[in-house]
Amino acid sequence: MYPAVRAAKSQWGRTFGSGLGRAIAMLLTAASVLALAGCGGGSSKYPSFLPKKTLSPDVDAALVGTMAKPALQVEGLPIDVKTEAFDVSITVSGPIVPGEGLPYQPDATTCTWTVTMKDATADVPVSIADFHSVDHLGAVFLMGLVPGEHPPPPVLHPGETLTFMLRSYELVGEGMMQWAPDHKHVVGYWDYTVEND
Repeated sequence: MYPAVRAAKSQWGRTFGSGLGRAIAMLLTAASVLALAGCGGGSSKYPSFLPKKTLSPDVDAALVGTMAKPALQVEGLPIDVKTEAFDVSITVSGPIVPGEGLPYQPDATTCTWTVTMKDATADVPVSIADFHSVDHLGAVFLMGLVPGEHPPPPVLHPGETLTFMLRSYELVGEGMMQWAPDHKHVVGYWDYTVEND
């Protein structure tokens, strides 16, 4: 018997005496043992009451984005971009804001994103000008480098991984970061929310 269950049973017995207290202690002991038995064993089965259609291990999988059909992804998750010239995996994480829970929440704040590009099949052009975000009001925000950050190289070669940070000053609310590697066709959107409360 588990020590915690034994202690609870003993306490119930001392508190309520031999009659009702022992019956309650036995019921609690049985319930505890059944509950603990369900915690062990490493069973990977989902509870039967959950709808089977919602149980998918591919929820956080990379999406494929093309110039004809750009992918809409959640910030922090990858898009596998496929073009006629190259394929590449790209992830945009953020935005990170300077502070949350401050006594005064401004209507806009500095936002910082981290971009990671890897698994290129050919040379991939890299330009900060190809990234921009659009907020919930339709305003377009151009990106800049974080102060002190070195500009990324103009090309990502196969076998390399490139990570750099982008920054803009944006309104609080929802938006989408976009990447258009040919300067006009967006291949991926990352949905995000700017929060400072």
